Amino acid sequence: MESSHISALQLKHAGIERQLHAEMSRPMPDAAVIQALKKRKLRLKEELVRA
Repeated sequence: MESSHISALQLKHAGIERQLHAEMSRPMPDAAVIQALKKRKLRLKEELVRA
């Protein structure tokens, strides 16, 4: 079960990474959106380290 939890976290992390890249690629990226995505990504990364 723990392996499926880790896999789910990794998928979420990758999804946020894609969203972050897409937002940063826009002509006028929204700094607030970028900041929120980075915080979510960091929280997931910390949870992965603990798992």
